[in-house]
Amino acid sequence: MSPRRAVVIGAGIGGLTAALGLHRRGWRITVLERAATLAPVGAALTLAPNAQRALAVLSLGEEVRRLAAWDGDALLRDPRGRPLARTTSESVITRFGGPLVVLRRSDLIDLIVGRLPEGSIRTGEPAFLADAGGPGRPAKVSTAGEVVYEADLVVCADGVNSTSRRVLFPQHPGPAYGGWTVWRILAPTPPRFVPHETWGGGHVWGSLIRDSEGVFIYACAVTERGGRSADGEKAELRRRFGHWHHPVPALLDSVGEEDILRHDVFHMAQPLERYQSGRAVLLGDAAHAMVPTLGQGANMAIEDSVVLAHHAAPGADLPAALARYDQQRRPRTTALIRRAERASRLMSVRSPAALALRDGAIRAMSKVVPALLLRGFDGVADWHPPVTPQDPRPHDTHVAG
Repeated sequence: MSPRRAVVIGAGIGGLTAALGLHRRGWRITVLERAATLAPVGAALTLAPNAQRALAVLSLGEEVRRLAAWDGDALLRDPRGRPLARTTSESVITRFGGPLVVLRRSDLIDLIVGRLPEGSIRTGEPAFLADAGGPGRPAKVSTAGEVVYEADLVVCADGVNSTSRRVLFPQHPGPAYGGWTVWRILAPTPPRFVPHETWGGGHVWGSLIRDSEGVFIYACAVTERGGRSADGEKAELRRRFGHWHHPVPALLDSVGEEDILRHDVFHMAQPLERYQSGRAVLLGDAAHAMVPTLGQGANMAIEDSVVLAHHAAPGADLPAALARYDQQRRPRTTALIRRAERASRLMSVRSPAALALRDGAIRAMSKVVPALLLRGFDGVADWHPPVTPQDPRPHDTHVAG
């Protein structure tokens, strides 16, 4: 019997991870990516223990640990640099079985691509779901070059503005603006650097160690949708964050305009009722985009991929497999969308009275509950991927502590 065929629309982290998971399950895969290259959008990403466990199922755990930087101790501050709360690597490992790590997106993409069959990724190929298929009928994907692919399964990993989602669920309103703009930067590591996240009034600045030479920065602000600075993003960031505590101004001074990526944040304010229809399934931001306040967007896409591959076993009844994927992923990701929204509201307060109340409460609670920062990840970072006893498993399915 010839292997089943899967077409993956989108070669981001989720699409590539899904392709690898299905390839390891014996599927014949084709990945279609509209961009001319696989150059990643975004400088780096944070992998929590849940995503690391998922990658370990794909035998990528050891490689990820070699490429990633351990986040180390972390401090939550106010813009003047005064501590609000703190945590340590040891407490993260103790609570969740592994550390938070920072990884270049390009490193992770290269790692996954290196495990996929040669020729399975086709860039410069805008692809569209033409028919979701059904019992006895294959799904169909068309490209701008008028090539039509027939597939037993189509994985729609085409991002927050997914055209596939609009085909499958035309009555759904789609993603809503989340109220935030995010800037992402890789900057040189300053001396005696301590990872930190700083909360101001409707502003957040995070600086995480990438390696001995680089720091991954994310800056967020409550803004109008579609805004752009006439004199550039670096000038905009200086206006917003240049008066904050050390080393924020120095980090801004160390980067050029070309080092700064900016995008508005959209999320699924109205969750989907299903993540699958016929032989097509939604994955990652196409299914459950969320505001980045939990840092779990890419992590959830990685989880999706491993769960999908787990259920799409050789010879499995595909409709039943996709239904189980939906049943496992939708409740979890919908809950995280809401959880991220609640965190967003806490970070968004701007009035002096509300800021004083919020910061005072965090300081007081962190003295009573030392693991205050970590409690927000209970039920998130402690997730474990499904395991089928008869499946071959790598030796690194745990996150080393």
